[in-house]
Amino acid sequence: MNVFSSFIDIILHLDKHLADVSAQYGPLLYFILFFIVFAETGLVITPFLPGDSLLFAAGSLCALGSLDISLMIILLLVAAIAGDALNYTIGAKLGTALFTKQSRFLKPEYLKKTHEFYEKYGAKTIVIARFVPIVRTFAPFVAGMGNMTYRIFFMYNAIGAVIWVLSLSLTGFFFGQIPFIKNNFSFVIFAIIGLSLLPPAIEIISARCKQHDAH
Repeated sequence: MNVFSSFIDIILHLDKHLADVSAQYGPLLYFILFFIVFAETGLVITPFLPGDSLLFAAGSLCALGSLDISLMIILLLVAAIAGDALNYTIGAKLGTALFTKQSRFLKPEYLKKTHEFYEKYGAKTIVIARFVPIVRTFAPFVAGMGNMTYRIFFMYNAIGAVIWVLSLSLTGFFFGQIPFIKNNFSFVIFAIIGLSLLPPAIEIISARCKQHDAH
């Protein structure tokens, strides 16, 4: 049980354990990163997996020489595009049925928030949502539920994946070459995680304040 718990902790917080995992598994880390990004974008039940902070951490690790930046980017682009495509298909085939059941992960408020994004940004939501935790996982699912034309979806899916993967991993790569970040890698990753949690935290606080004012 302890081994299983440790494995789950590593998967859920891979961004924090990345350096240790790299030292232990070497080239297998490419496949672990691929799986995490694919699952976070492709499976509507796993919005809790690390996304933004993982890409930054992976880029920083490339700067330290543990991974090849070109190979990693190619693999993560494929994972991000394929993940969203799978999520779209699940939404198109099972979307309504899945949300008629009580689930720990398929919460109605996630769906509502994503619908609001679509109302505000239209198809561009697929691109913008890449940088918004939770919404990133549900946007392709809702696109499938809403029968968005797949050609249009795929175009925005590919554009969003390229911008998301390149911007965060390359930012991590270039900042990872700075001596301070090399010497304080764990501290920097925790800071990135904290920053990535700010938008949803602000959104939750704002929503609760509006509810309180309404009463």
